[in-house]
Amino acid sequence: MSSLPEILASDAKKNLVVDDCCTVIDAEVSDKGGLSGLAIKAGYAAVKNIKPGFIRHVVVDLLPEFATALDPLFQEAKTKAVPVTSHFNANAGRVADALLSITDGKAQRSTSGVVKGTYERLRGTAKKNVEQAVPRLGKVIEKHTA
Repeated sequence: MSSLPEILASDAKKNLVVDDCCTVIDAEVSDKGGLSGLAIKAGYAAVKNIKPGFIRHVVVDLLPEFATALDPLFQEAKTKAVPVTSHFNANAGRVADALLSITDGKAQRSTSGVVKGTYERLRGTAKKNVEQAVPRLGKVIEKHTA
């Protein structure tokens, strides 16, 4: 059975996966409401405005590590013969923890004050927000691993 990093980071799929991940991020940010949604939207806009293509660059950079972090959950779904999206949804907390362990490290090492500051302001609600994105993320993974 192929690993998630092998599948998602292959030359044949990588750009398509990155495109879909950027679409998921845009949709998740767009769906946010209330005061916390305003903060997320403002932070996202600030990070996007650092330079054109910044979000895409970050997704390209994070994809191999995210795929590696999610591979155990992906393998569990395959072993249990259940849809990846269903397994991810049932384990949304684990998915969020796996992804946030990567972004926490990246944010700490960032040399950009805007990136660090924005991440630190939003980190308190990050797990909840990542868990809310799990259904869309699961669908992207399912689409590219089918």
